[in-house]
Amino acid sequence: MKDYNQSKKWSDRFIPAIKRILSEVLISEAPFKEDANYNTDLMVLDLKPYRIACRIRNNDCLKDYGDQFTIRDGRPSGAKSEFVKIRDGWGDIHFYGIANAAGTELVFWVVGDLNVLRIYIESYTKENNGKLPGILKTNKDGTTFRAFYYRDVPNFIIASSLDDKWRKRLPE
Repeated sequence: MKDYNQSKKWSDRFIPAIKRILSEVLISEAPFKEDANYNTDLMVLDLKPYRIACRIRNNDCLKDYGDQFTIRDGRPSGAKSEFVKIRDGWGDIHFYGIANAAGTELVFWVVGDLNVLRIYIESYTKENNGKLPGILKTNKDGTTFRAFYYRDVPNFIIASSLDDKWRKRLPE
């Protein structure tokens, strides 16, 4: 059974790759006018601080669940879950990745807008008499998570490894 520290240590090995990917998403080439007039070659799209939640899954999830993203809903310890934190208003961006079979690099990733997800959760819950969205599942270790289909959460995806143009928009 993986505890929080084991899970965190496994996923943290991907932090350098996540930072490289997010630099591609968050930094753009400056328009000609900026370069010519203001000594600017690159621009950060926004200087507002963004809280970025990261979730990395094993490669065996890609084949069957590549059209979904998951958010941890609970741990046997009772610790506050990512789903609760998101509903409470924490986090701006969600980085979701799937590792290769060796667990050494990312083979698929999506950068999502947590504000869009929050609006979807709120709307779905109101329209369905308090029922929460997503497919609730339990792992062998007793943790639970909610699986969401990307298609069910319009405008959630900011960028993904499948996009030819990564830069779409940042959360407002």
